[in-house]
Amino acid sequence: MIEAAIYGYGNIGSGVAEVIEKNQERIERAVGEGVHVKYVLDLREFEDDPVREVLVHDVDIIVNDPEVKIICETMGGNEPAYTFTKKALMAGKSVCTSNKELVANHGAELIKIAAEHGCNYFFEASVGGGIPVIRTLNNALKQEKILNISGIVNGTTNYILTKMEREGAAFEDVLKEAQELGFAERNPEADVEGYDACRKIAILASLMSGKSVDYKDIYTEGITKLTAEDFLYAKKMGRTIKLLAMSKLTEDGYLAMVAPVLIGEKSPLYHVSGVFNGIFVKGNMLGDSMYYGSGAGKLPTASAVVADVVEAGRFPGKHLPIDWSEEKAALADLSLSKRRFFVRFDRNKVPEAKAAAEFGNGRVVFLEECPEEYGYITPEMSEKEFAGKFEGMDGAIARIRIEE
Repeated sequence: MIEAAIYGYGNIGSGVAEVIEKNQERIERAVGEGVHVKYVLDLREFEDDPVREVLVHDVDIIVNDPEVKIICETMGGNEPAYTFTKKALMAGKSVCTSNKELVANHGAELIKIAAEHGCNYFFEASVGGGIPVIRTLNNALKQEKILNISGIVNGTTNYILTKMEREGAAFEDVLKEAQELGFAERNPEADVEGYDACRKIAILASLMSGKSVDYKDIYTEGITKLTAEDFLYAKKMGRTIKLLAMSKLTEDGYLAMVAPVLIGEKSPLYHVSGVFNGIFVKGNMLGDSMYYGSGAGKLPTASAVVADVVEAGRFPGKHLPIDWSEEKAALADLSLSKRRFFVRFDRNKVPEAKAAAEFGNGRVVFLEECPEEYGYITPEMSEKEFAGKFEGMDGAIARIRIEE
């Protein structure tokens, strides 16, 4: 029997305990022996939960117990998770985590520490919930040169955008409903401003490049400025709006960004709706592949953590390499990248001829529901060129990038 411990008995931590208990037979068949949760670390007391029998409040009890071989870190946040994880790895214990913030901040460093101490730092659950995209990149696609990763990696924002599109609702109303249903946090800033998706694409971009991509260097834009009118225009154009996290290999380095974009029906991400996630990966030999599933939630995320437990249990005392070094990856300058843009103009302030003169010959989109304005699809131009024209134009209402 492999002895394990769980750091943090919140939503995901309790889910990990549940998955281990209910799927013990499957785990034993995969590993060759069962997994037993010897300790759960949490500051709180759980008087009415069986976990009270294994509950401890001192991390050193776990770190100093030679029987414990694997730790599931589901605390979230950077500290004390970082300190506790380092202690465990330096004691030769493998750590399996769902903590995207910690992985984004210290992934390469913690992988290196694990290698030095003959154990593993696994983080399948940090991106895409139950979707096995990280193991796919590390194992099934390790022979590929990854050219592009684009994904819907935040279920909260995808739920909000889906409701706005289907019901014509305002952002604030759908956000409130999402909070009431438990799909959004009381403080939803990390989700709706794109910060959560940014950390996830930083992790994927690091695995894609084999080097470190700092999430603080990635341009990030959320969904708070989107309106019901934007979706009316999108429908008229045969498109929808998704918050995409993207990393593309270019001649100038990796072009990484998180932003709302207009995508068409030919995109594999077009039909990813509700709280589901979808991640598109393009390899130089494989071509296109798509990974879809539950991107969040207690049991899907916990299942991904336990998948890492199984992997660590199959190779006791052996470090399984992950291609992610502490060297910084070269990032391309977003301002020089080119694309088309969709712009909404006040008809009284910006006649169609003025838009064409400013942005070049494009396509005009009218809506009966919005007689005082119109939409304009620009020709392809750089981010820098577009920003210079858009920001100085009185009567420009809003803009959304177009992803081909």
